[in-house]
Amino acid sequence: MTASDATQSQASAPPQAGRISPTAELLTPEIKGLLAERELHELRRALDPLAPADIADILAELLFDDPTEGAVVFRLLRREHAGDVFAELTGEEQAALIAELGAGRTLRLLESMDADDRAAALDEMPAAAAKRLLVALDPEDRREVQAILGYPPESVGRLMTPDYVRVRPEWSVARSLEHIRRYGKDAETVHWVYVIDDRGRLIDDLHIRTLLLADPVEDISTLMDSRYIALDAMDDQEEAVHIMNRYDRTALPVVDARGVLLGIVTIDDVADVAEEEATEDIQKLGGMEALENPYLKTALIEMIKKRGGWLCGLFVLQLLTIGVMGAFDEQLNAAVVIALFVPLIISSGGNTGTQAASLLIRALALHELSPGDWVRVLRKELLTGVLLGAVLGVLGAGSVLLLDAMDVTPTEHAARMGLTVGLAVLGIVVWAVMLGSMFPLILSRMGFDPATISSPLVATVMDVSGLLIYFGVAVLLLRGTLL
Repeated sequence: MTASDATQSQASAPPQAGRISPTAELLTPEIKGLLAERELHELRRALDPLAPADIADILAELLFDDPTEGAVVFRLLRREHAGDVFAELTGEEQAALIAELGAGRTLRLLESMDADDRAAALDEMPAAAAKRLLVALDPEDRREVQAILGYPPESVGRLMTPDYVRVRPEWSVARSLEHIRRYGKDAETVHWVYVIDDRGRLIDDLHIRTLLLADPVEDISTLMDSRYIALDAMDDQEEAVHIMNRYDRTALPVVDARGVLLGIVTIDDVADVAEEEATEDIQKLGGMEALENPYLKTALIEMIKKRGGWLCGLFVLQLLTIGVMGAFDEQLNAAVVIALFVPLIISSGGNTGTQAASLLIRALALHELSPGDWVRVLRKELLTGVLLGAVLGVLGAGSVLLLDAMDVTPTEHAARMGLTVGLAVLGIVVWAVMLGSMFPLILSRMGFDPATISSPLVATVMDVSGLLIYFGVAVLLLRGTLL
């Protein structure tokens, strides 16, 4: 497959962060072969038609194998593409490349990047190196970067770029279009044009289509409706994800407390945040701390740290099940059949609680509800729990009778044992949905990340409490018969 063929096929299989794209995977051996033979002219021709994300994937592989060879390939990129490729690399890969390029070439690379990507790259560098490069930047570029880095790390201000098109309400459409032609080439996007007053405050935004279809002699003010959506620079980045998704926007203006337009946030940056947040939540739901790097690029010691703490905590918590079973040792010795249904009982609680927690965590992330809706949630989950518990309880009771009939778990009081299992399952399921749904709301109300109520934690708590419910029901219903 040639480089051009692979390039044409990349639209159907876009690259994803954290793994090599299909296009890059196909071309990496070819690139390595050209590099080994030092066919640098052919190598540059092979790289030219590729998208920055695909080149970054190839470069990441080379940097992992040999940073020097990776730097050789990077130097072959055209200057107008180098900044975009560099922005697609992880912080660790950027650091490895910078170490090979040297200060002078790194400075030129930073100058070719967009302001937000430049700020992000400097933020990932060691403080001493970042400070040296920042001082060496052009004064205008330095002011832009310092302004972005002055905002909190997880704020919208860190995502915004100062490269956008703005017009004045008293300008004509013809003058505005001429202004866009002159300065639009340096803007992050020209799909949206922002209208500001004489104090720099945002007063409206217009889609470029509106200007293109308007009469050239009309004033911008005649096209305005003064309805616009804007983000505050101090907003959390997740808010940008939510707003952009809700209103189907490709770019959003960013203002300060006075309404002054500071910059814009574009869909590509917000998509990265959405992916990072979703990945972090999924990893937390799995019972671990979120990884800072892609899976294959996470060091073994870091993997142990991220996963070991949760596992040790859950292991200690699981010891409580031994205490519960020890407390009912006499009953278990009197009726071994009770112990045979323990896995069935506790799994029903763990599965149900995990379902409820996952649903509520996602609903909170999507702003479908808030902690203040806890009464409605509790009412809904209680009804759900009763119905699900009834269904599972009937299955549990039926399983006891069926296994007794098949002589798998024979007992003299199969009907009463079936009733015990059925009622225990009902109680456990109702308790599980309450626990799984309320914990995320409580954490959210306290200002913590609801995703920290992970599936293993809910399952472990349900193991302990489920045993208590089961044995409690068994003592009440089986006393005088099996016990």
